[in-house]
Amino acid sequence: MSGLIDYEVVPLNKRGLDEETCKKWRYGVGMYQGRPVQVANYCDPTGTPVAQKLRFRDKSFIWLGEPKKAGLYGAHLWRDSGKMVTITEGEIDALSLSQCFSLRWPVVSIPNGAKSAAKTIAMNLDWLETFETVVLCFDQDQQGRSAALEAAQQLSPGKVKIVTSLPEKDANECLKTGRVKELVDAVYGAKAYRPDGVIPGEEVWDLIVNAKKKTSIQYPWSGLNEKLFGMRGGELVTLTAGTGIGKSSVARELACYLLNEGEKVGYIALEESVQKTAEHLMGIHMNRPPHLWGDSVSEEEKYNAFKATAGSGKLVLYDHWGSIDPANLLNRVRYMARAMECSFIFLDHLSIVVSALESGDERRMIDSTMTKLRSLVEETGVHLVLVSHLRRPDGRSHEEGGSTSLAQLRGSHAIAQLSDAVIGCERNQQDESVSRLMTLRVLKNRYAGRTGVACTLEYDEDNGRLVEWVSPDVVEIPQDVD
Repeated sequence: MSGLIDYEVVPLNKRGLDEETCKKWRYGVGMYQGRPVQVANYCDPTGTPVAQKLRFRDKSFIWLGEPKKAGLYGAHLWRDSGKMVTITEGEIDALSLSQCFSLRWPVVSIPNGAKSAAKTIAMNLDWLETFETVVLCFDQDQQGRSAALEAAQQLSPGKVKIVTSLPEKDANECLKTGRVKELVDAVYGAKAYRPDGVIPGEEVWDLIVNAKKKTSIQYPWSGLNEKLFGMRGGELVTLTAGTGIGKSSVARELACYLLNEGEKVGYIALEESVQKTAEHLMGIHMNRPPHLWGDSVSEEEKYNAFKATAGSGKLVLYDHWGSIDPANLLNRVRYMARAMECSFIFLDHLSIVVSALESGDERRMIDSTMTKLRSLVEETGVHLVLVSHLRRPDGRSHEEGGSTSLAQLRGSHAIAQLSDAVIGCERNQQDESVSRLMTLRVLKNRYAGRTGVACTLEYDEDNGRLVEWVSPDVVEIPQDVD
């Protein structure tokens, strides 16, 4: 790659590192603007260098190349999956421990020190989760210990072990002082990170105070706010309806509204491409749906709409084609929440996640997926909007304006049980006089308990928008008649 400097591999005697170790890790020495530097080469999964971290004699650092592509240092050296991988706090420590392991066992390093550990691990979850055990061997100072505890929370429960008994302050000091056996024993004897979750009652006050500080974003429709009192972090809200009623339209309207409010949004639409999702959001912003663009919408108007939505830096999409495996999908949701710092995530829809599996009990698969989604929401504090289908009712169909109910959620009672709120969308597609009207019915409301019809939305075919209906003539779309 252009922009990288030449380097020479030599043993680092002062660090106790031999030439074989430095060669394997592509760690060498060179000159940068007339100054001697140590060079750590960061490579992509194929082993191609994408960035260099230069270390000067005064211990300062600079990056060359494309540091945004720099993942865990040394990850390309090891195969995916295995019994154990150890993560150190710096490149020299990674080389030191690797040398102590005779260059045989996976060791990697975070690229930017202890403060970046949690975010770096979150961004590399896919690879790390393939190992049975992840050992954190950070510096033994307070900063290193705190970083290890925060980093451990990014990975699956029971997977992480933390080294707490190094004989020296870090791995390289152990190597230099000849305490290799003690270092190796400390890594293999690392203690499992298992938070016990026991909280003294007097400490609950802090939780109460912090809970009050949670941001609540109002819905764009007053009727929903009267029932649900807005959208809060750490909540799972299920949006449900029959086929073709407009669940996805409601989800997109909410997503575009949140983008306009300055919130960072993750959007996973499993029945359409990322291009279609972006175009729909652009259409909402322009008050002109994509199917009506034709020659009436200029490239400049499209670009401005793009910059306000998909290109705003506030939207993260998932290109899912070829893989909708539930485990991978959950990792993507966690990545959006942790690494990309999305406050709101939309998953449209649950049924297609389960249908991607060729065999198995649908109810159990939905139970498992919902439980993991619920845990993920609690873990990350994200607000998750989940779209789910309904099973066909015995009486009037949903496509003919039939009422929604929790009992009709398709596949598993876990959807209703684990959601903080469930919103049913109701519309009579067959009656032209009311087919443009959609009733939003709150079926569950854990936060405030208020349920029932919240509001009616009207779809404007000219601008493609859903707006709250305020006509005094009709209060609600006709529902089932006994």
